[in-house]
Amino acid sequence: MTDRTPTYQDRIAGGLIGLLVGDALGVPYEFHRPEALPSHDAIEYSPPENFDRSHRSVPPGTWSDDGAQALCLLASLLYRDRFDAGDFSRRLINWYDHGYLAVDGVVFDVGVTTSRAILSLKDGVPPLEAGPADVHDNGNGSLMRVLPLALWHRGEDAELVQDAHAQSRVTHGHLRSQVCCALYCLWARRVLASIQEPWDDAVCTLRNIYHVSPDALQELDWSVRPDDPPQGQGSGYVVDCLRSARAALQERRYSDIVRSAIRLGHDTDTTACVAGGIAGLRGGLDDIPERWRLGLRGRDIYEPLLQRLLLRCSETNAL
Repeated sequence: MTDRTPTYQDRIAGGLIGLLVGDALGVPYEFHRPEALPSHDAIEYSPPENFDRSHRSVPPGTWSDDGAQALCLLASLLYRDRFDAGDFSRRLINWYDHGYLAVDGVVFDVGVTTSRAILSLKDGVPPLEAGPADVHDNGNGSLMRVLPLALWHRGEDAELVQDAHAQSRVTHGHLRSQVCCALYCLWARRVLASIQEPWDDAVCTLRNIYHVSPDALQELDWSVRPDDPPQGQGSGYVVDCLRSARAALQERRYSDIVRSAIRLGHDTDTTACVAGGIAGLRGGLDDIPERWRLGLRGRDIYEPLLQRLLLRCSETNAL
């Protein structure tokens, strides 16, 4: 982290750009096992020449479905000034069909569960019923995009949890996915507020909120198991993704955090995206290496949304 204490605005910007940079950094390494990856310090937008990179046609510094869906959520929140499942769903369909908020308008990576949900949306299934809800449908597709909700939200913790559940249900309807999104949002809110032990505080708060929701509490305590030591395998399973991000965040600097997330292998872009968002909140914008910020493509896409978010935060804090 930088020696300068980041401002609230720095943390907001760091969270969103940290998410996008982590996603883009992880794209070339996706699907590889840990032992096949370059060394820690060699992980860059452009891998070493002898590395068999994934998504070869994608230019370095390009975010994937993770970043595009996060921006869809942010754009919807800023436009509607609330979480509107219908508006969000229409934006996801626009992304899926036309590359809305994707760099170059190109969609090159779509999760199976998300794809099924969007096809259901296109068939007229109500948004909050579209997400597949079998226990085997707990991929990390709703977790990877949820951070903008925590950055935008000004309601009570219980309201943030409710909205985190709702945004997950659009593509991932199982309660386990909803709980992971809720915990991540509370964690992010506490990191943004510089609360000591933000993970533990978020877990305690969520247990209190779930006191009247025994099924959700059971998912939290018996499936997510938030009191376990932070460790993960970098997989696409939503619980492991959350654990993997938390494990990576044992590092101090943004660059070490996202590289550690990628070095877990497998779903590298999403693990680095989820970890990178929290890392950006913690260290602020300046903690993200300048070469990665400058090398991130799609500035014309994310910058207007970020500026609107920062303006909203300034206006809210002035009240």
